[in-house]
Order: sequence, then C-alpha cells, then structure tokens
Amino acid sequence: MKNIRNFCIIAHIDHGKSTLADRLLEYTNTVSGKDLQNQVLDDMELERERGITIKSHAIQMEYKKGGETYKLNLIDTPGHVDFSYEVSRSIAACEGALLIVDASQGIQAQTISNLYMAIDNDLEIIPVLNKIDLPSAQPEEVEDQIVSLLGCKPEDVLRASGKTGEGVLDILDAIVERVPAPKGDSEAPLQCLIFDSVFNPFRGIIAYFKIVNGTIRTNDKVKFVATAKQYEADEIGTLKLDMVPKKELSAGDVGYIISGIKTSKEVKVGDTITHIARPCDKAIAGFEEVKPMVFAGVYPIDPQDFEDLRASLEKLQLNDASLTFQPESSVALGFGFRCGFLGLLHMEIIQERLDREFDMDVITTVPNVSYKVYDKKGNMMEVHNPSGLPEPTLIDHIEEPFIRASIITTTDYIGPIMTLCLGKRGELIKQEYISGNRIELIYDLPLGEIVIDFYDKLKSISKGYASFDYHIHDFRESKLVKLDILLNGETVDALSTLTHFDNAEPFGRRMCEKLKELIPRQQFDVAIQAAIGAKIIARETVKAVRKDVTAKCYGGDISRKRKLLEKQKKGKKRMKQIGTVEVPQKAFLAVLKLD
Repeated sequence: MKNIRNFCIIAHIDHGKSTLADRLLEYTNTVSGKDLQNQVLDDMELERERGITIKSHAIQMEYKKGGETYKLNLIDTPGHVDFSYEVSRSIAACEGALLIVDASQGIQAQTISNLYMAIDNDLEIIPVLNKIDLPSAQPEEVEDQIVSLLGCKPEDVLRASGKTGEGVLDILDAIVERVPAPKGDSEAPLQCLIFDSVFNPFRGIIAYFKIVNGTIRTNDKVKFVATAKQYEADEIGTLKLDMVPKKELSAGDVGYIISGIKTSKEVKVGDTITHIARPCDKAIAGFEEVKPMVFAGVYPIDPQDFEDLRASLEKLQLNDASLTFQPESSVALGFGFRCGFLGLLHMEIIQERLDREFDMDVITTVPNVSYKVYDKKGNMMEVHNPSGLPEPTLIDHIEEPFIRASIITTTDYIGPIMTLCLGKRGELIKQEYISGNRIELIYDLPLGEIVIDFYDKLKSISKGYASFDYHIHDFRESKLVKLDILLNGETVDALSTLTHFDNAEPFGRRMCEKLKELIPRQQFDVAIQAAIGAKIIARETVKAVRKDVTAKCYGGDISRKRKLLEKQKKGKKRMKQIGTVEVPQKAFLAVLKLD
C-alpha cells in the first residue's frame, strides 16, 4: 500500500488539464504508439470538439523512482460548474491533487471553488503553472497569485507545459514525494467509495470505486449501502486504458466492479460498497442524491417520434444518471417529457447527444427551476412547471432557489458586472482583491434569473475575462407570478413562465412584440396578450390579411362599397369564431433569446 498514490487534477475550464494528463500517460508509458492522441481520456466526440471534460475518468499509471515501482491512480474530474458533485466524490477518493493554473490567464473562479473542496478533504495540493511556453505567459505574476492563495513557498510551484512536455517528470516526482500513501486497513470490514459509473451495452453498469478499508475478491457477495441492493462481484480489476481483471483488490486501490446491474438508478455516485457477511458499521460520509436544478420540456418535432424519444432518453440515462425525465403533455406541442438537468451546459449537452447519437429532432421549452409553493394550510409542494402552479388564491407564498456565485474579473469590468447582477436581482455579499487588479465578487442571485442568458452576457461584457462559479445556497421567499400568453383568448401553455412581479410587465411586453413579428398573418385579426391571472398587462395585434373586395367598384355611390365591406366583415367575424392560430416553432425558440 505504501507505493500507491491516488491523485486528481483540478483546474478551471481550458487550463490544459486533459493535455497535461496526456503527457503524464505518455511519460509513464501507459499509453503509447497508435493509442496516443490528444485528450486520450475524453472518449466522447462532443468532449473533443468542445475541449471540455464531461465525464470523469480514472486510469492507473506505473512510475519507477529510486528502484521502486509506484502505482499512480489518476482520477480525472470534469471542469464545469454543473458537475461539481461528481468532482467532490472524485476528490474524496484521493489523497492529493494537482492544482493547474494557466500561466497566461491566472487564477479563475472554478480553480478557487475546486481548491476549497480539495482543502476540505485534507488533500495534499501540488500547484502547477501550466502553458509556460505561451508567448503571453506571465509566470512570475501568476506564481505570486498561487503563493498568496495557497500560502506555499514559491519553490513549491512547479512550472510545466502540457504541449511541449516540459516539467512533466518533475510533476511525477512531486506526486511520489509529496502525496501521502492511502491510509486504510486491509483486514477491516470492506468499505469502498463509488466515485463514478459507466454503462457498457454488454456488461451492464460498471461502477468505479476506491477501497478505503478491507479487501474485495472476485465472486464476493456485496451490497450497496444507499440503495440496499445486493450483488455478486462477477469481475473486479484495475483501470488502465482498458479494464484489467484482478483476483483481489485491497485498501488504497482504485478499481472497477461488474455485477450485472441493468439500471443506472441502482448505482449512485458517492455510495458505499460493503460485504453482506461482514458489513462495515457506517457508510462513507458525503453521499447525497444528485438533484436536478434546471427543468425544461423536451418535445419531438414530429409527434410520432414520442416513443423513440422515450427510448433515447432511457439509453442516455444509463450513461448519465443525473438526467431525470417524466412524461408530460402540452396543448401546443403535443406529448413530450419534462427533463431535469444539473445546469445549462448539461442541458445543452443532452440536446446535442440526442441529435448526434439518436438522430432525434427536439424542441426544448424555456428552462425553469424548481420552486417551493406553500398554500394557505401550510402544505408545501415542489413545482417545476408553470402550468403545475395552483390557483393564485390558494397560494400563501412561493420560495425560489438562490445561488452563491463567485465572479473573478479584472477591475476594468466591475461596473458593468455589478449592473448585470443587480438587474438580475443580485445581492452583493463581499468583494475582495486577489492580486494586482484582479477582484473576486461574491453575489447571491436567484437561480431562475441566471438560467437563460446570464453566463453569455457576463462573458460578452467582460470580453471573456470574467469567470463564474456557483453553488446552490438556499431557498428564499419571493414575489413570483405566473405570466400567461394568450392568442385570441386561448392560453398557450408552452409559453407560460414564472417570473418576478417587477419583471413581469416588461417581460410580457417584450414577449408580445416578439410574437407579433413571428406569428404569420391570418385571414382575421390575431390578438396576442400577456396576462397575470385575469389581468391583461400587454397586447399586440397581428392585422388580418384581406382581399380587396371594392376593386370592382369604380365611381358611384359610397354605399355600394360599404355594402361589400360589411359583407366581408361578417365573413371575417365568422372565420374568427372557428379560426385557430398556428404558432411556428421559431416562436418557442425566440422566447429563449428575448434580448
């Protein structure tokens, strides 16, 4: 056990985490020849294209130093805010972490939040200054930032370049020297932490785990504590580029278990595995159910594809247990599903994967968050969809989720960023200078305000320099109202939104103006109205297209023209009674991009 080192890599998006992991694998000869390609650990086409890690991976390397062979287990972590629970479980399975900072960009918001998570788990932090080969690199300045953040010595900061391979051997030496060996008792009752799971179409769900105490052998009878399900360990082993079966693994090892599990809900990240015959007395702390934060309706463009969409979502759920969905129907869009996502990036990725892997054309409605609605009797219900809201007369108050956001930026952009956050009903908690002209702003913001376009706006007003990280903080009482859109007096449920009372009128007005442009003209007038309950707050009218019935009258008495116009008016009135308004698909998408 003294020769095992478990470590993870934490960094902000695009600070060169995957490239550095490639070099580590190359220098330890774990991957060679034709397997050597960029982003070895990112095996999804989408990850390579966007240059982000969506699914965390684990891989074992062997490194010889001082006549001994060390087993280095690298547990890769996703970089984006949406997957922070997965990151926390990966960190819990390690004893050390490489903190990677881009030498040209300096410390960013996610670097700090992941770092705090690592410090909470008592990991040994090895700071690495990456991309020092770039012409725009400022190694001295960024090194000072790291020293002031970590309180370490300047000589502890390693300089490296994932692209050229400079400094990679120093990193490997530092992992062996600085990261402590795992503590644990291989004779104690079995206690393993599940930090990830993947789906294999032939073998079922494969769980990745780290053994904290005890020993596991092939064909042992095990149980998963949180789900209380029991299985037989058909195969266990360690993770190289492929899976390597082993007869037994003991405390400190990182490996996988295959036990023929068919449904993804049975394997929960953060759960504990133990023996049935000799169970451990308590589960590993920190387990929680992954809760979706953003909800949206996903509907097939062709209603006949409903069953295909269900099958596609079920297959996606096997790969990604944090996706939740349930059937719902809408008058405007037909049958579809209400899906729960971890955040906006997660939602975008699921849409992309539905399109690429399953060839499904879908419409996604406006994303909502979950609200807690209290009625006059004091009962609480969770509402994910505006149409599920009870009558206004029955509601006592509504609570909405608030996030604690950390925004790191240079001082030039403080003004516009503060204006943006205040416009989103944000509350400034504190601001502090990190180093030089970089400042960290801590805000409390309602999650419902940031799910649509906050991140894009933040990036554009700060010219891409501001970085943003958040976690769910609490639920607070808010004055929220349901805004309905009516077309000729009929409510279009897919366009309903829950919004704050102060924003309702301008939002309703903008919606009506946008829909006026998008709804094609009919043979009759179409009234577009925004309403809160029974009160109409905005209205636009799409004028009727009409035939020129008076064209054949030249000269003569006005009454002849009037007679024809009256006749036409009656026809229009009759048509309006039976006319229905077609709402084009573009209208649903345009509401997402209102500004």
